[in-house]
Amino acid sequence: MKIASFLKNVTFKENKPSISMLLETEFSKEIQIAFKKEQIMKDHKAPFPITVQVLQGSINFGINREIKELQAGDLIYLDANIVHNLTALSQSVVRLTLSKLDTLQRVKKV
Repeated sequence: MKIASFLKNVTFKENKPSISMLLETEFSKEIQIAFKKEQIMKDHKAPFPITVQVLQGSINFGINREIKELQAGDLIYLDANIVHNLTALSQSVVRLTLSKLDTLQRVKKV
């Protein structure tokens, strides 16, 4: 059994989103992304499917020139190799679920 909290001891960085792996399982990696208002993750894509959930705050999630405003509690799934971006509309905490085969280092380079 493993236990982690996405909303306790959250660290926000001044210049870019804070990215931390909170939990690794046999099939996934659970990543916390903490955004200050107006911080962005520029266009990027993942080599495997991903799931993104807003736990606190709100973000604009851009896909194919379309922007979806996601609020706390909203969840979005993307197939592999879909270009997307994120912009924090308010201070936000986001859960990113990656394939076990994907890497935290790739996410930190965005």
